[in-house]
Amino acid sequence: MTTLKSRLQDDLTVAIKARDELRSATLRLTLTAIHKEEVAGTEARELSDAEVEKIIGREAKKRREAAEAFDKGGRGESAERERAEGEILADYLPKPLTDDELEELVAAAVAEATGAGAEGPKAMGAVMKIVNPKVAGRADGGRVAAMVKKLLAG
Repeated sequence: MTTLKSRLQDDLTVAIKARDELRSATLRLTLTAIHKEEVAGTEARELSDAEVEKIIGREAKKRREAAEAFDKGGRGESAERERAEGEILADYLPKPLTDDELEELVAAAVAEATGAGAEGPKAMGAVMKIVNPKVAGRADGGRVAAMVKKLLAG
């Protein structure tokens, strides 16, 4: 079984051979972030695919935020590059949830939390605790929280 990290390394080799500067630079930065995480702490360790996925997600989020900042600053070319890097990273992440899929997961979590006696403001935390592991990496936290609020108010 190929790990996510080795897939990134293989794709980097292909990108370098193809002289794909954008892809090779993006993958190189991501692998560096993974390596930093592996050697952080008291002893070096191999990261799990889930941990590598989290790092890729963090890197992709940085690209989105940078693209927005460049857009606001009137630097469209830089924003485009950040977006392109984000799209490359998206290939390595699980497919994002659609609004319907998210609503279904949140509705089930709301039912579970209220069934367990959670109500009022406490219900929000209880629902988030149930739903977060299910949507991990597949929906932005703000989007999840907004859906939880909508369904709790409903």
